[in-house]
Amino acid sequence: MNKEENTYYKNSPKFGRKGPSKLRQQFNRGMTYFLVIVACILVYFAMLRVEAISNTLSKILSILKPVLYGCGIAYLLNPIVKSVDAYLVPVLEKHMKKEKAKKVSRSIGVIVALVVLITVVSTLINMLIPELITSIRNLIFTLPAQINQLVKEINNIQLDDSTTTAVLKNAMNEASASLQKWMRTDLLDKVNEVMTHLTVGLYTLIMEMFHAVIGVIVSVYILFGKETFINQSKKAAYAIFPAERANLLIHIAVKTNEIFGGFIIGKMIDSIIIGILCFIGTSILKMPYAMLVSVIVGVTNVIPFFGPYIGAIPSAVLIALADPMKGIYFLIFILLLQQFDGNILGPKILGNSTGLSAFWVIVSILLGGGLFGILGMLFGVPTFAVVYYIIKLLLDNQLEKKKLPTDSDCYNGDSYVDNDGTYFQKRDDGAETEEQKIEKNKEEKGE
Repeated sequence: MNKEENTYYKNSPKFGRKGPSKLRQQFNRGMTYFLVIVACILVYFAMLRVEAISNTLSKILSILKPVLYGCGIAYLLNPIVKSVDAYLVPVLEKHMKKEKAKKVSRSIGVIVALVVLITVVSTLINMLIPELITSIRNLIFTLPAQINQLVKEINNIQLDDSTTTAVLKNAMNEASASLQKWMRTDLLDKVNEVMTHLTVGLYTLIMEMFHAVIGVIVSVYILFGKETFINQSKKAAYAIFPAERANLLIHIAVKTNEIFGGFIIGKMIDSIIIGILCFIGTSILKMPYAMLVSVIVGVTNVIPFFGPYIGAIPSAVLIALADPMKGIYFLIFILLLQQFDGNILGPKILGNSTGLSAFWVIVSILLGGGLFGILGMLFGVPTFAVVYYIIKLLLDNQLEKKKLPTDSDCYNGDSYVDNDGTYFQKRDDGAETEEQKIEKNKEEKGE
């Protein structure tokens, strides 16, 4: 898709004005009735076999998981490949034919993208795994001593003989007795359950890594043949749908790619910067587990709005176990860092990539997280932005047909639409005349 075509599909599609003939309308109405009846029958039989259909779909998705990983990896690496093509193709075309220059540039671009991917993953593993092992080892050796010290400090507190003191002592004694009973009876079962979950989780992790490796291989083929896939999709759209609807679908696809690409890539860059700033800040403040905490904060920052809190709370607890005061300092530092991200860094990088207000962002995160968990929280915002754009596109089209303004600000308290369909905005002084109304009607209706 060249630049001129891409511009065409980015513009709002024009809906047709000329309707089909009466014979065609009757035929379409009959086909609609037939398809509705067939759809109802299919839905009825599908509801009788929901479990079987669900199991079949889950099995298909499990088999195709490497392909899904490949699509995701290719989508993330595509900006690197595009940048290499934009720079190398004009240079190589001076020394070889155009088609050969594109193939050579694409090969170099894919290699560069894979090198970047491997470098990033290797760096994260080399930074995170040793720090994680050290943190767990320190917790194992220091946590019992910290708990014993806390108990000693509580016992050394001089308390009076008031009713409140008696209640606190009883609560402490009951809590201590319950803890000892739990350790004697249920602890071993819990340890066995945790070890079972760890074994299953380790197997799942290995399988996911295996799927991810195959996904990297699949992504190479996708990056090499992405133009072919795009051309085939456009061909199918124009073959199945009328030109007007095909153009609408392609326009929505282009807009979806624009929203998702701008949001995901921008959010990743923003999270990397926040993770680096967090590491610098925690290192200057000499906080424990600086690398581990910075990675947690950076990764969870990918989730809009709630992400900073998801990462900050366990990180603060981890630091507080080593030094309670530094845990409080960390929370203050994260609060300042997130204010910087939300008011300065985030808007600079993301801009208005989704077109959603803060209210709809929160709604999309809650809805996506409630339905699909962490992935829903991550992709809920761009998905909702696409749905929001489609609804806005359809509403604006209906308003244009009625020759009414599409800007929401035009429908304030000082405006209205008459029964004859004429939009009217009051003057600043609140006065309005019948002559103004008639003149406005003529202008809008083209009389």
